[in-house]
Amino acid sequence: MPTHTFDPAAFRQQFAAFTDPPYSDQALGVAWDMATCHLKPDDWCGLSGDCLQYALNLMTAHIATQMQTLATAQPVAAGAVSSATIDRVSVTVTVPPVSDGWQAWLSSTPYGLMLWSLLSTKAAGGFYVGGWPERAGFRKAGGVF
Repeated sequence: MPTHTFDPAAFRQQFAAFTDPPYSDQALGVAWDMATCHLKPDDWCGLSGDCLQYALNLMTAHIATQMQTLATAQPVAAGAVSSATIDRVSVTVTVPPVSDGWQAWLSSTPYGLMLWSLLSTKAAGGFYVGGWPERAGFRKAGGVF
Protein backbone atom coordinates (compact mmCIF):
# COMPACT_ATOMS: atom_id res chain seq x y z
CA MET A 1 0.00 0.00 0.00
CA PRO A 2 1.67 3.27 -1.06
CA THR A 3 2.00 6.01 1.51
CA HIS A 4 1.63 9.57 0.27
CA THR A 5 4.21 12.17 1.23
CA PHE A 6 4.30 15.95 1.16
CA ASP A 7 5.91 17.68 -1.81
CA PRO A 8 5.95 21.48 -1.24
CA ALA A 9 6.67 22.29 -4.91
CA ALA A 10 3.77 20.16 -6.20
CA PHE A 11 1.51 21.54 -3.46
CA ARG A 12 2.31 25.13 -4.46
CA GLN A 13 1.74 24.30 -8.11
CA GLN A 14 -1.69 22.92 -7.23
CA PHE A 15 -2.56 25.79 -4.86
CA ALA A 16 -0.92 29.02 -6.05
CA ALA A 17 -2.25 31.00 -3.05
CA PHE A 18 0.44 29.36 -0.89
CA THR A 19 3.43 30.83 -2.72
CA ASP A 20 3.35 33.93 -0.51
CA PRO A 21 5.91 34.36 2.32
CA PRO A 22 3.68 33.48 5.31
CA TYR A 23 3.53 29.92 4.01
CA SER A 24 7.06 28.54 4.39
CA ASP A 25 7.93 24.92 3.60
CA GLN A 26 8.19 24.30 7.34
CA ALA A 27 4.75 25.78 8.09
CA LEU A 28 3.17 23.77 5.27
CA GLY A 29 4.95 20.65 6.53
CA VAL A 30 3.37 21.17 9.96
CA ALA A 31 -0.04 21.58 8.31
CA TRP A 32 0.59 18.36 6.32
CA ASP A 33 1.43 16.48 9.51
CA MET A 34 -1.82 17.72 11.04
CA ALA A 35 -3.69 16.76 7.85
CA THR A 36 -2.43 13.18 8.13
CA CYS A 37 -4.03 13.02 11.58
CA HIS A 38 -7.41 13.57 9.89
CA LEU A 39 -6.85 11.57 6.70
CA LYS A 40 -4.72 8.43 6.60
CA PRO A 41 -1.97 8.90 3.96
CA ASP A 42 -2.16 5.25 2.82
CA ASP A 43 -4.18 4.16 -0.19
CA TRP A 44 -7.41 2.35 0.61
CA CYS A 45 -10.44 1.22 -1.37
CA GLY A 46 -12.42 4.46 -0.99
CA LEU A 47 -9.66 6.99 -1.63
CA SER A 48 -6.38 6.23 -3.37
CA GLY A 49 -3.78 7.49 -5.82
CA ASP A 50 -4.14 11.03 -7.12
CA CYS A 51 -7.52 11.49 -5.40
CA LEU A 52 -6.02 10.76 -1.98
CA GLN A 53 -3.07 13.07 -2.68
CA TYR A 54 -5.53 15.80 -3.69
CA ALA A 55 -7.59 15.21 -0.53
CA LEU A 56 -4.47 15.39 1.65
CA ASN A 57 -3.38 18.58 -0.12
CA LEU A 58 -6.85 20.09 0.38
CA MET A 59 -6.73 19.23 4.09
CA THR A 60 -3.24 20.76 4.29
CA ALA A 61 -4.47 23.94 2.56
CA HIS A 62 -7.49 24.06 4.89
CA ILE A 63 -5.35 23.72 8.01
CA ALA A 64 -2.67 26.14 6.75
CA THR A 65 -5.36 28.73 5.99
CA GLN A 66 -6.83 28.34 9.45
CA MET A 67 -3.40 28.56 11.10
CA GLN A 68 -2.67 31.78 9.20
CA THR A 69 -6.11 33.15 10.09
CA LEU A 70 -5.46 32.48 13.78
CA ALA A 71 -2.00 34.07 13.55
CA THR A 72 -3.34 37.28 11.98
CA ALA A 73 -6.75 37.32 13.75
CA GLN A 74 -8.55 37.86 10.43
CA PRO A 75 -11.87 36.13 9.81
CA VAL A 76 -12.25 33.87 6.80
CA ALA A 77 -15.63 33.71 5.09
CA ALA A 78 -16.48 30.55 3.20
CA GLY A 79 -19.69 29.94 1.34
CA ALA A 80 -21.81 31.71 -1.24
CA VAL A 81 -21.88 35.50 -1.23
CA SER A 82 -25.53 36.43 -0.72
CA SER A 83 -25.17 40.23 -0.64
CA ALA A 84 -22.50 42.91 -0.90
CA THR A 85 -22.36 46.64 -0.22
CA ILE A 86 -19.74 48.97 -1.65
CA ASP A 87 -19.92 52.05 0.58
CA ARG A 88 -18.66 51.07 4.05
CA VAL A 89 -17.76 47.65 2.65
CA SER A 90 -20.12 44.88 3.75
CA VAL A 91 -20.30 41.31 2.47
CA THR A 92 -22.81 38.70 3.62
CA VAL A 93 -21.90 35.07 3.14
CA THR A 94 -24.37 32.20 3.35
CA VAL A 95 -22.71 29.18 4.90
CA PRO A 96 -23.89 25.81 3.60
CA PRO A 97 -26.17 23.84 5.93
CA VAL A 98 -24.18 21.58 8.23
CA SER A 99 -25.25 18.67 10.40
CA ASP A 100 -22.23 18.23 12.64
CA GLY A 101 -19.01 19.82 13.88
CA TRP A 102 -16.87 18.16 11.19
CA GLN A 103 -18.90 19.78 8.42
CA ALA A 104 -18.94 23.13 10.22
CA TRP A 105 -15.15 23.00 10.57
CA LEU A 106 -14.65 22.07 6.92
CA SER A 107 -17.01 24.81 5.75
CA SER A 108 -14.82 27.47 7.37
CA THR A 109 -12.47 27.68 4.34
CA PRO A 110 -12.92 27.19 0.58
CA TYR A 111 -10.40 24.33 0.70
CA GLY A 112 -12.43 22.61 3.39
CA LEU A 113 -15.56 22.94 1.26
CA MET A 114 -13.77 21.32 -1.68
CA LEU A 115 -12.54 18.53 0.60
CA TRP A 116 -16.05 18.05 2.02
CA SER A 117 -17.35 17.69 -1.53
CA LEU A 118 -14.65 15.19 -2.47
CA LEU A 119 -15.14 13.09 0.65
CA SER A 120 -18.92 13.15 0.16
CA THR A 121 -18.62 11.71 -3.35
CA LYS A 122 -15.98 9.14 -2.46
CA ALA A 123 -17.76 7.89 0.67
CA ALA A 124 -21.32 7.91 -0.74
CA GLY A 125 -23.25 4.97 0.59
CA GLY A 126 -20.80 4.34 3.40
CA PHE A 127 -18.54 1.36 3.88
CA TYR A 128 -19.06 -2.09 5.36
CA VAL A 129 -16.14 -3.84 7.03
CA GLY A 130 -16.06 -7.58 7.60
CA GLY A 131 -18.64 -10.34 7.34
CA TRP A 132 -21.44 -10.70 4.85
CA PRO A 133 -23.15 -7.35 4.05
CA GLU A 134 -26.58 -8.93 3.84
CA ARG A 135 -26.25 -10.17 7.43
CA ALA A 136 -26.20 -6.61 8.69
CA GLY A 137 -29.90 -6.14 7.93
CA PHE A 138 -31.44 -9.60 7.56
CA ARG A 139 -31.66 -12.61 9.82
CA LYS A 140 -30.61 -16.03 8.60
CA ALA A 141 -32.82 -19.06 8.94
CA GLY A 142 -33.37 -19.71 12.62
CA GLY A 143 -33.50 -16.03 13.52
CA VAL A 144 -29.80 -15.35 14.01
CA PHE A 145 -27.68 -12.73 12.27
